[in-house]
Amino acid sequence: MAQAIDALRHGWPLQMIGGPVLLPVETAITAKADSAQMLISSARAATLKLINQREAAAPHAPVLIHGAELFTLAAARPIADPALDLASPLKGPFRAETIDWPDEAEAALELARLAGILPAFLVDPKHAGEAQPVAACDLAQWSDPAKLTIATRAHLPIAACENAEIVAFRSVDDTREHVALVIGTQTSDRAPLVRLHSECLTGDVLGSLKCDCGPQLDAALAAMAQEARGGGWGVLLYMRQEGRGIGLVNKLRAYRLQDQGFDTVDANQRLGLPDEARDFGTAARILELLGVREIRLMTNNLRKVVALEDAGVRVTQRVQHQLPANPHNARYLDTKRHRSGHLLD
Repeated sequence: MAQAIDALRHGWPLQMIGGPVLLPVETAITAKADSAQMLISSARAATLKLINQREAAAPHAPVLIHGAELFTLAAARPIADPALDLASPLKGPFRAETIDWPDEAEAALELARLAGILPAFLVDPKHAGEAQPVAACDLAQWSDPAKLTIATRAHLPIAACENAEIVAFRSVDDTREHVALVIGTQTSDRAPLVRLHSECLTGDVLGSLKCDCGPQLDAALAAMAQEARGGGWGVLLYMRQEGRGIGLVNKLRAYRLQDQGFDTVDANQRLGLPDEARDFGTAARILELLGVREIRLMTNNLRKVVALEDAGVRVTQRVQHQLPANPHNARYLDTKRHRSGHLLD
């Protein structure tokens, strides 16, 4: 799986075992490839009105489209990239076709997400080059949280609390390295205050006003520090899943679409990507490795509560965690409430 993800980032084709050769449209390094078919997600197909023959059940489901003319990479890129929607009118007609290799198609879209590229492929193209073999069943094994282990830990005094320890986690297959910050002294008689925080470069580091990630991170650390002063403790889980799991580049592509008037959900769907692709099972595994079975969870997202409890973590209390809006993120916060199920309090 790691080799397959690396191949997609380098623009090399994949040989889906039990399916076709798939060439990533965004990163392909060959200029000669062409194909009669493309694989895209149903959300992107719906945006382009390419699935009038049938509607897919889920936005991230795969759709196989056939063109009246061969798809060259130059013709395929406007289908894949919403930034080219207005600049490059589509050259149809197109029709949706039955996929005889559905497991391989779903795995390919997931691999594209993990690689941080647009989910669009030429199918069995000519002149694609040597392909990297990969099986759809490899995906479940690769993403197994049980493979996560503690890599190292160290004392890390921070501005919010000098009594803190950072713990790094690593999987043999995954290049993403998650960390947990234990605030105060870990005890077994009190459930810790826990914040599951997904990496956000723009908000956490650059101070972006488009989201509330940075203020949420600061407020969580402050609340845990106060908890530690009262004899309790807290755990910040810092998960390397930028952009709700779609990656930094695709998140910034979504920002560009938001500048055109789309909300966060619609922007992700125009990219052909899910609006929620985070892996909460890995967070549960981190808590298990820390010996934490019960938590008080700081969140307004019920999906986190359900996902952690389904993974065996007992959430004894949901602690409200909401920061005031600013003129730049008010619509973003409204979308989280109205379309993503976040609570007001």
